[in-house]
Amino acid sequence: MEPRDAGRIARGLEPLHSMTYFAPETEQYLTQAGLKPGRMSYFAGRSAPMGAVGAAVVAAAFYNFNPALVARSIPAAWALASPADVVAARFASVDAALRRMLGDEVLASPEVAEAAGLARRAAEAARPEGRPLGAAHLSVEWPNEPHLVLWHALSILREHRGDGHIALLIDAGLSGIEAIVSHVASGKGFLRAFAQASRGWSEDEWAAAAAGLTERGLLDGDGALTEQGADLRKRLEVDTDRLGFGPWAHLGAEGAARLGELGGGVVRALLAAGCFPSEVFPARR
Repeated sequence: MEPRDAGRIARGLEPLHSMTYFAPETEQYLTQAGLKPGRMSYFAGRSAPMGAVGAAVVAAAFYNFNPALVARSIPAAWALASPADVVAARFASVDAALRRMLGDEVLASPEVAEAAGLARRAAEAARPEGRPLGAAHLSVEWPNEPHLVLWHALSILREHRGDGHIALLIDAGLSGIEAIVSHVASGKGFLRAFAQASRGWSEDEWAAAAAGLTERGLLDGDGALTEQGADLRKRLEVDTDRLGFGPWAHLGAEGAARLGELGGGVVRALLAAGCFPSEVFPARR
């Protein structure tokens, strides 16, 4: 198996992790744990495995969010709910969301149990060095139910992969906002309106970042990637696959392909259930 094959499988399975950021159950359960409604559920929910860290740490680990936006929720969240309670509430919200969208019969199926076992094998092989979010999620106690094991394992793999991606963005000289602007320009990330609003960047800040990328020759006058910009984004993805390859190499080509097959069926069911709002991603071709 080549790193690009593992990267393709990882990207294909990512919706099973990221659906939690759009499911209404997330805010429902995390506010029941004590958090305030709104963005606090995202910032506290995702960072809780790291403990009661400050806003600067969360902004650094998440990378492309406006630090001022993070600071509206962190560290205030930890005075309302402990990280341990937030982690527990997050698992409960994932359980409720998956049951609503997939049904109990699917979640209790042998296919989900098999996928969970494969994903856990891969996740437990993830090396934590230099991977703060990946290491934090790896340190969380494993749940018992197979569908939650599957979600948690894919969350570990996603954060492990993301930590490596951030290292590459730093090496490429892309700030957090420049990273999201260039990703949107690639047509493979979020739609601009959602990306800009969800990451907390003003119109002037977005325009200034785009101007800087244009000056570097990465964007053209219309805000599209130049050939140089497209080459950079492609190289970043290739190298992200390479840095994230370890857990998948441990699983092996056969195991990775089987996980992609089994997990792909779950992802398709989630997409059919409308796990992502239409305004988030470009229309699938």
